[in-house]
Amino acid sequence: MSKIWKRISTMSVVTSAAQEESQRDLQFHARVISTFFMALLIISFPLLLFFCLHRRQKANKESSSLRLAPGPPGLPIIGNLHQIRGLPHRSLHQFSLAYGPLLRLRLGSVTAIVVSSPALARDIFKTNDLALCSRPNLTTWRLLSYGGLEAALSPYSPRWTRARRLLVVHFLSPRPVRGLSASREEEVRTLMNTVAAAAASGRTVNLSKSLICLVCSIMCRAVFGKRFAPAGECSMNEIGGMIFLTAELLGEFVAGDFFPWAHRWLNAVTGVQGRLERNFKEWDNLFEREIKERERTGTGGGDDGTYASVLVRLLREEQGNNEGGLTRDGVKSLLLVKKHDLMFGATGTTAATMGWAMAELLRTPRALARVQEEVRRVAAGKSYVDEGDLQRLSYLHAVVKEILRLHPVSPLLLPHECQQHCKVAGYDVAAGTRIYINAWSIGRDADAWDKPEEFRPERFEGSSVDYLGQCFELVPFGSGRRICPGISMSESVMWLTLANLLHGFDWALPAGVRREDLDMSEVFGLVASKKEPLVLIATPAKLL
Repeated sequence: MSKIWKRISTMSVVTSAAQEESQRDLQFHARVISTFFMALLIISFPLLLFFCLHRRQKANKESSSLRLAPGPPGLPIIGNLHQIRGLPHRSLHQFSLAYGPLLRLRLGSVTAIVVSSPALARDIFKTNDLALCSRPNLTTWRLLSYGGLEAALSPYSPRWTRARRLLVVHFLSPRPVRGLSASREEEVRTLMNTVAAAAASGRTVNLSKSLICLVCSIMCRAVFGKRFAPAGECSMNEIGGMIFLTAELLGEFVAGDFFPWAHRWLNAVTGVQGRLERNFKEWDNLFEREIKERERTGTGGGDDGTYASVLVRLLREEQGNNEGGLTRDGVKSLLLVKKHDLMFGATGTTAATMGWAMAELLRTPRALARVQEEVRRVAAGKSYVDEGDLQRLSYLHAVVKEILRLHPVSPLLLPHECQQHCKVAGYDVAAGTRIYINAWSIGRDADAWDKPEEFRPERFEGSSVDYLGQCFELVPFGSGRRICPGISMSESVMWLTLANLLHGFDWALPAGVRREDLDMSEVFGLVASKKEPLVLIATPAKLL
């Protein structure tokens, strides 16, 4: 027994020594690898710097004969990226005050111009619409549009034109929008019941969250014909998390988009590509599941009016079309369009705009009293406001316009890209230049607006200014070929929800919170919403 024990002890000593030797080898190899990569970095940085300086010198030589818009000087490689701090639309607004409403920047290796006045917006959207209506081929957009099949984010092309036409004809004309009115009204009533239950139990209402839940449910019913949340509840559904992650990805800084020549390894190193692919896979699985369900049950005839059913019917009709007909990925991309319309047009534009509207009304008791008087007079004798009453609510419409001016939820509109050389305000704009429209800055143009920092819905009374794309002092949805196609859907949800919230309840801030102290700071992304959720006390109104 002692011999066996001695042998085991000897083996353990040998094993321990082997493990120590193996650990020393691993440490040695780690130091070698670390040294190698450090040396590679030291060698490659000067080469990278030389390459960028050479490209800049070449670009300067080529542009010496051009009249370029003014802008701040930048640094090698990164250009002006380091100068855009905090909220980009506010930072760019300060630049425009110093250099003018047409600002030229170098964002990494990308040339960009920023437009900050109504006159220049007209030049972009109307005079030069065809030359400037394309979209940049950004990493996030490229993947989420199925390689350019989607109508909102894709570059300008015949394929984009066809997708846009299909979208407008089948989904966004007045008839299909009206066809969804019953589901919109039902979801708004569900929201009202949820608020009433909170009021009855003495709880505060997180209105920001409730509004997002509402439009998520509307989106699901419009696209898929069903709710993903429990029946009768205004609560977040399984798609809510996917929507927020997509919005976050679409709004975040992606280094590869500003250094296209190095986008592959930059996106891999920063982890953007992995997050994008996982989110894309979630949406693709959802769309594939819904398409298969309709193919299996034969509900692709479009009888239920949902986007998914109409698209599956169109897919079936165009099977075997070898001339660019609708494909399976095309169906998914158009489903993605409708998700975008309601995520940015409803979940984004509608939910955020309604949150800003309620916050500004709470800070302005005079305006709150007036809009409630109008709604309750128009809907007198009713428990709910229906869509037939909405056209008579002129002051409510003025409130919405003023909010879209003061708090545009997409303060920097989705960027455009120049597809052929043109001139804007006498300055040369080369093909490939990226164009940003600062809607936040345009809404504060002192030449277009009296006291632009004040919330004054009355400025729109008797005014012909609207947000439908022809009035360039108010462009929250854009204009021209790239105007948001979901405006009618968005405003229907917005008007109906606000009207009912103001009709059915009296609203107040929680105890101890003064209206002057209400936090109105914003968080920037593809959609700029209130940084702090709007938490209010609701009291059922005493209706006549």
